[in-house]
Amino acid sequence: MKRRGRGKLTVLAAGLMLLYSSFSSMCDAASLSIQEAVDLALMQNTSLRITEMGEDTAKANLKSARGANSFDLGLSGSLTDGRTNNEARQDNGSLSLRASLPIYTGGKNQANIESAEIGVDAARLKTERAREDLRLAVIEAYYNVLEAQKKIEISQETVEKYQAHLTNVEQLFTAGSKARLDVLRSSVELTNAKQALLKAENDHAVKLMTLKNLLRIDAKEELILTEDFKFVPFHPGMDACVDYAYLHRKDLLIDLYNLKQRELDVKAAKAGYLPSLSLSASTGASERFNPGSDNSHNYQVGLSASWNLFDSGVTEAAVDKAITARDQAELTLVKDKEDISFSVRQLYYSMREAERRFAVTRAAVSEAEEDYYIASEKYRAGQGILLDIIDSQEALATAELNFNSAQYDYARYKAAVENAMGLGLGENPGIADPERTAEREAFFRERGIVPNGPRASRDYRHAKEIIDANTPAKWAEEAEREAAETQEGKGDR
Repeated sequence: MKRRGRGKLTVLAAGLMLLYSSFSSMCDAASLSIQEAVDLALMQNTSLRITEMGEDTAKANLKSARGANSFDLGLSGSLTDGRTNNEARQDNGSLSLRASLPIYTGGKNQANIESAEIGVDAARLKTERAREDLRLAVIEAYYNVLEAQKKIEISQETVEKYQAHLTNVEQLFTAGSKARLDVLRSSVELTNAKQALLKAENDHAVKLMTLKNLLRIDAKEELILTEDFKFVPFHPGMDACVDYAYLHRKDLLIDLYNLKQRELDVKAAKAGYLPSLSLSASTGASERFNPGSDNSHNYQVGLSASWNLFDSGVTEAAVDKAITARDQAELTLVKDKEDISFSVRQLYYSMREAERRFAVTRAAVSEAEEDYYIASEKYRAGQGILLDIIDSQEALATAELNFNSAQYDYARYKAAVENAMGLGLGENPGIADPERTAEREAFFRERGIVPNGPRASRDYRHAKEIIDANTPAKWAEEAEREAAETQEGKGDR
């Protein structure tokens, strides 16, 4: 009786240990939705943390620029012990305190301070854009892993069907109703399907590693993706997306800031043609300790001015260099606007194409499944040929892969369009085109709160306040022309 009791206790203990082991393995595995993956990347990604340090550098530059336009205080002292020829030894000491304050630098210091202030804003926007780009990279990597998982499932299903078909052909060959050639061809197709499965498994491993790298998760840690594709309609029109990008792309706002900084550099360079004025004050004391004792005190307060009348063209060269940099910044701004327009439109077309493929390929999968079933039954009944089976299986696998690809292509392109528009983290794309969004939401029988109308971001309004006074005329004219064209073509979107 005692042995039986011990046996039951042993079994119970083993069961508890197995349950604990299973629970521990579940706890060790990271289970992440898309949003959780994005949040984890934003918190742990090393590249983003490096970019964030640029803000500290910009703040240090601002502190330095302000310091150059403020008081400069210095203290110096000396203690000497010496002898000349046969004279007595002499011991002397001195202490002096001096201060200076620039009063006028031709606008150079003020321009440098304003440029550094703009640099702080630009560094912040650069960090925000890096966060948006990281979000896109994580979303794309997440969907890449999901797509790879589906490819494994499709490949595995294909292998199982070819295996079942080979078994059937071998049975028919044994019964004498099929030729040896059918067995060999079926075996070859099964081998090819297994090879495709191996490639799919390797592709999944690589894409999972890419996602883990973005999340800064250990390569050996198990990662479970809890969210799958869900079709979410995208409502804004293409032109509205482009217009929204012009106002909200943070890298475009950085270009505006850069242009303003280069204009300030021109102002700072031209300060070399102007005089400078500074206020200075100093006080000091000296004392002789040996031989005897003697001391003296002094102070000075003065106003000094300097004006470089001729420097062999050094200032002129600095001005020319600054003007060239300003012109380059202006052209960069125009180029980036063109690139953003192209990028948004290209991604938008790709997204809509994937959306249409998603609708078309869904029906193709059902038709391919029916075709494969009919071909299999006809072959089993001796009314079909092997080629029909192979063709129908390839068609089914292709239809499933196309449907799978269309789903995740749409999800990836949708995220890419939102990124190209400059949508901030958590922002709904409907704010870019509220009227069209309302119409399409009604068409899709959805309900939701729609903003009254699009408005420029706070970052854009702040940048506009700084830039407006020195915005190039052709940039303003271009913006007005595009706005007019947008209003004229609004009814066609």
